[in-house]
Amino acid sequence: MKIAQIAPLMESVPPRGYGGTERIVSYLTEELVNLGHDVTLFASGDSVTSARLVSCATTALRLDPHVRDTIPYYMLMLDRVRECADDFDILHFHIDQFHFPLFRPIANSTLTTLHGRQDLPDLRPLYFGFNDMPLVSISDNQRVPIHNANFAATVHHGLPIDLLRPTFNPRGGYLAFLGRISPEKGVDRAIKVAQTLGIPIKIAAKVDRVDEAYFREQIAPLIKGPGVQFIGEINERQKIDFLGQAQALMFLIDWPEPFGLSMIEAMACGTPVLAFRRGSVEEVVDHGVTGHIVEGIEEAIRALPHVVALDRRAVRRRFEERFSSTRMAKDYLRVYKSLLALRNLKQGSSRAEPADAVATTYHPAE
Repeated sequence: MKIAQIAPLMESVPPRGYGGTERIVSYLTEELVNLGHDVTLFASGDSVTSARLVSCATTALRLDPHVRDTIPYYMLMLDRVRECADDFDILHFHIDQFHFPLFRPIANSTLTTLHGRQDLPDLRPLYFGFNDMPLVSISDNQRVPIHNANFAATVHHGLPIDLLRPTFNPRGGYLAFLGRISPEKGVDRAIKVAQTLGIPIKIAAKVDRVDEAYFREQIAPLIKGPGVQFIGEINERQKIDFLGQAQALMFLIDWPEPFGLSMIEAMACGTPVLAFRRGSVEEVVDHGVTGHIVEGIEEAIRALPHVVALDRRAVRRRFEERFSSTRMAKDYLRVYKSLLALRNLKQGSSRAEPADAVATTYHPAE
């Protein structure tokens, strides 16, 4: 199958530091190539891939100090994709909804994975107006605000099995926070739980420009407190020790998290997760096996000793069973084939897939 993956341009694929969407695009692209498919990646020129790379910006836009407005670069990229759209069986977009008007005439040759939150009211009329554009959610919970949108599947994220090495006997003696510093991510709550129990906490996180004031005014004073260490952004290699040596990952979010990649990164390292019941958490964490799901700070404080005591080998096994990039790629291939079958049926083509391959919704087996 000839597949185009269209990635965001803010980060390279894979990203040098923080970057969830670009990381998933990389894992998916590499696994599709490993499975024998002809894949082209539209991304920034500093991306690294075994697929054919079409450079749509010299470097990741976030790292280019000369870039003030990102929209022109996306317009140029979409025009480049449009020019060669007929060369592909499937155009898989990971850039929100920028492409909808341009690619609507070939909607059944496209798939759009929604990587962000969908509870913003302005999105409802958008999906209603473009109700022929097939969508993929990364959790069932992500769909809730727009449940009537044209979803073709829910596909949970996955990581390469050998990407992060598990640690079954951690010696770090600390809790970990990994991700982004913002009010909804709950780093302040993680610090409170850690300090209440007298356990050190290490914070590996990115601070976006929009959150600099929040970091300076609300989080920086907490970092100066006892037992708190702020590390900053870390890369994939550094996550092995950072997550593997931690007693638990703190995921005390306060927003409808679409997926939460750091949760499965921790599981890959054998590290259990303590999480608030928000967004996708109940779909990702197996309560009592890979972590505990709680309702608030007091319950988190009571639950943490039980989380730390979980079997780290069982955590790693469940990661391998549920969240590998191979499983993710095969899930997407099923969706691609279903869309191709529907397109061929509409065209009256004899090349249509067997009837049992046609599906409008696919939920990967748990």
